[in-house]
Amino acid sequence: MLGVGALIFNDDRILLVERGKEPLKGEWSLPGGAVETGERIEDALIREVFEETGLEVSPTSIAAVFERIMPDAQNVPEYHYLLIDFFCVVRGGSLCAGDDCSKAAWFALEECERLPMTAGTLGVIRASRSGATRPTVARP
Repeated sequence: MLGVGALIFNDDRILLVERGKEPLKGEWSLPGGAVETGERIEDALIREVFEETGLEVSPTSIAAVFERIMPDAQNVPEYHYLLIDFFCVVRGGSLCAGDDCSKAAWFALEECERLPMTAGTLGVIRASRSGATRPTVARP
């Protein structure tokens, strides 16, 4: 499955959402989700961020490419995602949790260390703040 995620910064804070449904219910992650068949990835990103946060964003560049394979209880791959994370800027809207999220909030980068996060998310955030300007391949 192809998915997109948004790295949205406000000074030294990043916007995260708490997943409200399985898989990964209760874990914090970047806003984003699945690309629908025939949908351009930038359009999917804009749609998903709005559905989850109420914010209107514009993607500016690719930050990371991330692959996640999630096994089921028998250790057989149940989900296989290829995620493309974009840097985004907020153009409008009002922050509120929506769609499949239970919360949406801004966090200082040091606060992220203490949150239950989806695998690889903290690494992507750290890499994005290290000053790298080209896409990176992240692994959990």
